[in-house]
Amino acid sequence: MKIGELSQRTDTPVRMLRYYEEQELIESERLPNGYRDYEDYVVDRVRQVRGLLDVGLPTRIIKQILPCLDGPRAIHMPYVTPDMIATLEHERDRMAEKIVCLTKNHRAIDEYLNAVSHEIRAS
Repeated sequence: MKIGELSQRTDTPVRMLRYYEEQELIESERLPNGYRDYEDYVVDRVRQVRGLLDVGLPTRIIKQILPCLDGPRAIHMPYVTPDMIATLEHERDRMAEKIVCLTKNHRAIDEYLNAVSHEIRAS
């Protein structure tokens, strides 16, 4: 698929897709006319990247953990340092805090909608 279609399917600006490619988070093949051509699996990869960026992970870390997202867990990361482990642990803990907060907010909105819907039906 061309970059415009990938942009539409993932709701991601073309400029960001080019950036993801520069950062080696996604890849494409070049057609003879110079256009980028993406495989279908890249749609899911872009969504994964966006989700990780949304929770605050920098692209340098995303690039290293992407192989864990869709392949066997046995991967070789030759440049893992204690600082990298500490960073990943910190980011993981931040994500867990966000999940708790989002879950509470989701529950509150759900309860509100149920109460409002009940009141509307009763009137």
